[in-house]
Amino acid sequence: MINKMKGTEDTLPIEINKWHYVEEIARDIFESYHFSEIRTPMFEAVELFKRSVGDTSDIVTKEMYNFKDKGEREIALRPEGTAPVVRAYVEHKLFGPEFPQPLKVYYMGPMFRYERPQAGRQRQFNQLGVEVLGTSNPAIDAETIALAWDFFQELGLKNIKIYLNSLGKTAERHAYRQALIDYFEPHLEELSEDSQRRLHANPLRILDSKDEQDQAFVKDAPIITEFLSEQSLNHFNQVQEMLDILEIPYQVDPYIVRGLDYYQDTIFEIIVEDDSIGAQSTICGGGRYDGLVEQLGGPNAPGFGFAIGLERLLLLLDEQEIEIPVEDNLDVYVMAIGQEAQGTALRLVQAARQTGLTADRDYLDRSIKSQFKTIGKYQTKLLLTVGEDELERNVVQVKYLASGQQKEVSMDEIMDDFIGVFRRHTMDTSVIDKFFEGE
Repeated sequence: MINKMKGTEDTLPIEINKWHYVEEIARDIFESYHFSEIRTPMFEAVELFKRSVGDTSDIVTKEMYNFKDKGEREIALRPEGTAPVVRAYVEHKLFGPEFPQPLKVYYMGPMFRYERPQAGRQRQFNQLGVEVLGTSNPAIDAETIALAWDFFQELGLKNIKIYLNSLGKTAERHAYRQALIDYFEPHLEELSEDSQRRLHANPLRILDSKDEQDQAFVKDAPIITEFLSEQSLNHFNQVQEMLDILEIPYQVDPYIVRGLDYYQDTIFEIIVEDDSIGAQSTICGGGRYDGLVEQLGGPNAPGFGFAIGLERLLLLLDEQEIEIPVEDNLDVYVMAIGQEAQGTALRLVQAARQTGLTADRDYLDRSIKSQFKTIGKYQTKLLLTVGEDELERNVVQVKYLASGQQKEVSMDEIMDDFIGVFRRHTMDTSVIDKFFEGE
């Protein structure tokens, strides 16, 4: 037997309803904010991620799946979604006048990182994200954060908090980076192994460390707001004012950082603080990345976006016992009694499907009792029964299962009229009642 690879998961039919539910809510809300979907390849040139995410990031140095293809090209399975979107933006000149500006897009799909698998974190995982390209207006920062907030509110997540920070412009971040090196360097031997490695490569990541050794020093480390210019502070203050106007709750945390090199100015995380899971869980993170488009060969086009790990989000929906509507219902079930009725059952099922209904029948010669179990499992709305007697009289027994109403109807009426009526008024019980009452 060949098993799935470590760090991957099969999404089985019994579980797919949760995925569809979350994805459909995301599409509805994102499109209400006038975002359009974009789809990029699952593999890209390694150089794309080295130039965008950063040579010293954990993603590039430890986690990226990269290899040479048969043409000796350096290829990477995409570890994140922003860089491919920006690459597409530059390559297809999506900044041109024929495209709406700013460009607002969303994506959903698999990403790949070689890390230790754990609950909600796999080596092949799925991300849902948005990007806005072409403006540095702080209103975009606030509205995009509001979009993430609205999405989680619609899902019904509880105990969520927005944490907000600013990394300033590139020069300010570099000055802050040096201040962190100067602060942590005397304590180098007392830091965790990861933080020792990061000190000169990416010291901001030390602030994000959960290691108790590091936390003892992080609490007294310099904070980024001491290094922000007037311009950066003004931008950050405007973002906060707009979130206040929208009544979106948030908390400024000067130690929030993002692990990717392209971030500057506004960054944020949305964290679930739920006692039932015993720890904080970051379910969304993002921010502003002005300069990345130019870095990848495009024009001066600022950007802002966020990403959500879907596996972690689905795990939280389960942990918070958020009810997800059942999708696998049947409009029509056709029960054929006897071999002679099989052909008629086939015609009825196909007629229902061609009218736009979901319909099924038995294919395993199961007993009537077993078929009724299937009918109940799928919360079937309408049962059509045909046997030897019905065939002789060219009729079908029709039962509306919600009310128990039953009626004998001619085969021609079923084929030509009733299923069409039912499709148009599936949720209108008064129409069904009138049908059974003979009106």
